[in-house]
Amino acid sequence: MKRNIKRFPDDFMFQLSQDEWTILRSQFATTKDISKIRTLPYAFTREGIGMLSSVLGSDTAVEMNIRIMRVFTAAHKIMESNTILFQKVLHIEQHQLETDEKIEHILTKMEENSPKLLPEQIFQTGCVWDAWTYVSDLIRSAKERIILIDNFVDDRVLSLFDKRADGVSATIHSRYYEQFQVDLKKHHEQYPAIDFVQLPRKNHDRFLVIDDKVYFMGASLKDMGAGLCAITEMQASPETILELLK
Repeated sequence: MKRNIKRFPDDFMFQLSQDEWTILRSQFATTKDISKIRTLPYAFTREGIGMLSSVLGSDTAVEMNIRIMRVFTAAHKIMESNTILFQKVLHIEQHQLETDEKIEHILTKMEENSPKLLPEQIFQTGCVWDAWTYVSDLIRSAKERIILIDNFVDDRVLSLFDKRADGVSATIHSRYYEQFQVDLKKHHEQYPAIDFVQLPRKNHDRFLVIDDKVYFMGASLKDMGAGLCAITEMQASPETILELLK
């Protein structure tokens, strides 16, 4: 190796440190001759071993060099035979990136063009469907809770509340009506429960709580759009409204 030192750069070989040599000696504790070595030995990387096989003349070195050359040749053939496959994989990855970008663009456009839940909405007399869909979107937007405060409710309110996402709680504060209690009981036999709280007194206005927002309802939820009415997002907190019910 020393006679061909130019063939062995730093990434082909390195001299062991004293600590490394001590650890290596501990792996050969049964060998007495190894303790007599005074100069720290050299270690060779994979590339260094290949270069050693080309400069040494022993039969073992020659055999090792032949094996290395065969491996290099085989690896080159593998690369050549799989070039087309690699190109196809690269093409698929590129196509997937382009597809992801197109999908992201479409979703962005859909979100931009989709109707927004305005904090204030007025419905002209007869706009029953518009009012129904607006309230339905409010119900679907809930993440944690829905609370309705309304003197007059019926099974249409139950249908609206069934549009809520899984895990969203629902509570109705209303006056007691026997028919609604029957509907509510039947509803609970098939769908997630909706809590009912008896209003202690008759209230003039109606409110809809969606998570931490309060909406003032210009008409009963079941009658929205039958006459000129509005839905307005309020500044008051849900807890303020609920406390005033007591």
